[in-house]
Amino acid sequence: MGVTATYLFPTHPDQEKIAEQHALGLTIGSWTDIPHIEQQQLKHHKGEVVSVVKGEQKDTVTIFYPSANFSADLPAIFTTVYGKLSFFEGYELIDLQFDNSLLAQFPGPRFGVNGIREKLGVYDRPLLKAIFKGVMGRDLSFFSTQLQDLLAGGIDLIKDDEILFENELTPFHKRVTIAKDIIDHHYEKTGAHALYAVNLSGRSHELHEKAERATELGASALLFNVHAYGLDTLQSLRENDNIGLPILAHSALSGVLAGQAGSGFSYPLLVGKLTRLVGGDLSLFPSPYGNVAISRKDALGINEELIQDNGLERTFAVPSAGIHPGMVPQLLEDFGDNLVINAGGGIFGHPDGPTPGAQAFRAAIDASVEHIPLQQAAKTSSPLRHALDHWGTIDVT
Repeated sequence: MGVTATYLFPTHPDQEKIAEQHALGLTIGSWTDIPHIEQQQLKHHKGEVVSVVKGEQKDTVTIFYPSANFSADLPAIFTTVYGKLSFFEGYELIDLQFDNSLLAQFPGPRFGVNGIREKLGVYDRPLLKAIFKGVMGRDLSFFSTQLQDLLAGGIDLIKDDEILFENELTPFHKRVTIAKDIIDHHYEKTGAHALYAVNLSGRSHELHEKAERATELGASALLFNVHAYGLDTLQSLRENDNIGLPILAHSALSGVLAGQAGSGFSYPLLVGKLTRLVGGDLSLFPSPYGNVAISRKDALGINEELIQDNGLERTFAVPSAGIHPGMVPQLLEDFGDNLVINAGGGIFGHPDGPTPGAQAFRAAIDASVEHIPLQQAAKTSSPLRHALDHWGTIDVT
């Protein structure tokens, strides 16, 4: 029992020997010079090279690490499988496979795709999420007006900007209570549910008390900058039953952990598999075609890890940055029904304002689900028509 790590090592003619040295160095230190009796004692701790597959520039190396070597938590596992290797130039960790007993130690999403859809009562289309914009230095009345405008346009979820932290003008708990009142009133008026993800921030030792208080005040979801705090911190929040809220995991800082060519983690592992493993209900990451883009291969790889059948609830994919209504057909093509469409500038930059901006997305979503071309749908939706005139469309690949 244990974990199997897959790496890309710079290609080398003696890669099998190098891989064996690393497998030993990361577990028992050495093997051949240990007396027989100690070999018997240590054989349950020895790392084993599973395979070496040669490539032109990188070789794919797979090493198994026995679970006797580490406790069942990601900090221990990371230190074991990548701690020392992270200092070697060009060594990438691209996947981790956990045996069933180890996988069972991780909670996965509390709600996931099905739970969030149930909360919203939306089952037949991608969800639409908006981002508060321009709230830095503005007060709660500005915050309230934005939320009302976005709800009027038909959004399902809204999140704080990830850089909106605790401040005097829009205090954390005030945001929670004001948003709850506005969303409750919207439901009474329209029958439509919505979720607001408030940015949980501050010192690590404060997070649980702060989130528990937000829950008591009626918060409906949390935004969490998971890579600033660490995946294990997200797991602790997920496992706290006094919180019990959907968690939107934001991928800020993942670019330096996974986005640097030739080193670090792979995006599908870090932002996909591991974020889901520790309890992210939604995983936000750069789209392949926005203004902060990652490769389409990486984005689709993240989504695959968020939905693969591993016994855990699925996590929603939230591809982001530079999204406008003309991209909706491509988003559906790439992410299917696991999609939350996330827009900031694509809503607030609409020529007619944020409410028509959200309406344009809803029209684009409804048309795309029915396989109706956006230009055709725009004939009966002026918000969509104005959005397409402003941003255009992208061809579905």
